[in-house]
Amino acid sequence: MYSLTPVRALRAMVVLALTAGFATHLPTAHADTAPTVAAKPYMGWSSWSMQSSKYPGLNPDGDYSYLTEANVDKQTDALAAKLKKYGYDYVNIDAGWWMDKTWKSGFDEYGRQKADPVRFPSGMKAVADRIHSKGLKAGIYLPAGLEKGAYGDGKTPIRNADGCTTADIVYSDLRTTNGWDSAYKIDFSRPCAQKYIDSQAQLIAGWGYDFLKLDGVGPGSGKSGDQYDNVADVAAWNKAITATGRPLHLELSWSLDYGHAADWKKYSNGWRIDTDVECYCNTLVSWENSVDDRWDDAPAWTDKAGPGGWNDLDSLDVGNGAMDGLTKAERQSYATLWAVAKSPLFTGDDLTRLDDYGVSLLTNREVIAVDQSDALPARPVTPSDAQQVWAAKNPNGTYTVALFNLASAPAAVSANWTALGFTGKADVRDLWNHEDLGSFTNKVTEALPAHGSRLFTVTPHGSAVTTTPYEAEATTNTLSGNASVADCSACSGAHKVGNLYLGGKLTVNNVVAAKAGTYQVRIAYVSGDSRSVAISANGNGATSHKFPSTGDWGTVGTVSVPVTLKAGANTITFDSGSSYAPDIDRIDVPKSSS
Repeated sequence: MYSLTPVRALRAMVVLALTAGFATHLPTAHADTAPTVAAKPYMGWSSWSMQSSKYPGLNPDGDYSYLTEANVDKQTDALAAKLKKYGYDYVNIDAGWWMDKTWKSGFDEYGRQKADPVRFPSGMKAVADRIHSKGLKAGIYLPAGLEKGAYGDGKTPIRNADGCTTADIVYSDLRTTNGWDSAYKIDFSRPCAQKYIDSQAQLIAGWGYDFLKLDGVGPGSGKSGDQYDNVADVAAWNKAITATGRPLHLELSWSLDYGHAADWKKYSNGWRIDTDVECYCNTLVSWENSVDDRWDDAPAWTDKAGPGGWNDLDSLDVGNGAMDGLTKAERQSYATLWAVAKSPLFTGDDLTRLDDYGVSLLTNREVIAVDQSDALPARPVTPSDAQQVWAAKNPNGTYTVALFNLASAPAAVSANWTALGFTGKADVRDLWNHEDLGSFTNKVTEALPAHGSRLFTVTPHGSAVTTTPYEAEATTNTLSGNASVADCSACSGAHKVGNLYLGGKLTVNNVVAAKAGTYQVRIAYVSGDSRSVAISANGNGATSHKFPSTGDWGTVGTVSVPVTLKAGANTITFDSGSSYAPDIDRIDVPKSSS
């Protein structure tokens, strides 16, 4: 969720290590002990997309009025009938279940959220029981902190904590926290504080819930600084959930801070890496706000995900046609990215009126298998340009390869085998269309519509790529402008070339090619945000490429870029131009052209 726009303000009320071999730079599975919760990305349905939309008829009794027991029951029945057999099994109730339609909150005698009797007349336990009766799992929502309405002048008692009141669990200055400042910040140095979180966890576990979305968590959720640091809250929830004895999935939201990725991974089972995918308009989502952001924001998080905790890209709203607000090509690309990134697959669509195309996207077993497989998430093997290739190496030696055309006009996209780590021939299977396309030499190229995609399994039959490495910091190279050599513990050779800004350049000299041709040059780089650099060979015309963020300035990423070289010695130049470029660690040049 955003905190900056009026419509989001309403919700406030609701509240790789670099290696020398090409093939090994792609994410592959690792062998951990299987966790009991979130062994794979979860799948299911969430109420928020329809709650937040202004699509005609969805919220007839005012903004966010969609959330009712009757509507949850309808979606539960539809999920059980249509999607359960494909692996979708969570029914997640989002913000507002304890608020009436004027946004007045309800709390019990211990300051815990209490179901609104109009929205949920049977109560939250009965709702969970009904979801379970369909062979499904039940999810619920809470914001971080002690909600202001629960404070009760500081006199509200804490359950199972003799002498503790709400005044004993928050900071005395009543500083606020979470993404909307809708709650007081809990002071976990005070002995009563954990008791309150324990009481909340015991309540929702006692109701039988299997999933908790903790929202507005910082650093993140549009906020930073000590006041909005909720790591202690998340740790307290982890402790409290463990104490209940119920295997309850803890999901964090939203735009979680990358610098605290280790904390999110330690204490939770999933973390939203981005803003809300919903557009808060007359459809559920739109391409520009904010489906397309994920191609830029997901790469840095790739190596943070795995069994027990996953990168959450938010709702997958591809099933309702016009109500989704997307073209068919955009819907497929949306679903493709979610699958290869191994995001949880939970839809916010109206499951009672899925269209045929939406059903085909949500129930494609080969695509679902990509998301649920033992391989780790794919990452871009090309720069974050308008045409992109994402890939992951699977445990059986095949590759999952996605082609994306993010441009507003049709374009061809090629996946070169060299960028994956092998040369020669490979068999290609189209997963969306369940079709074996045959054998391809060196690459596969597809013409894609605007915002279009293809998803393949590639089975190599060639040989491994051999390369020649060239360190950016080599004394034989030429630095100009502000460019300079810097220490880098994660980099090959423990150094990199940085300060590539406002005309700073790095020229790698004496790059030897056996023959003239186009080479897929692999570039190892460091960039705390997404940055562009112009790349040229031998003083010829430069091509600008945008490199995805590596998350911080101590992590190395790699992409492969086509560079045309002549036979013999060449120069390859990285020019920052009038802006700021990523730091360059090294390049690896294949022995043969693509």
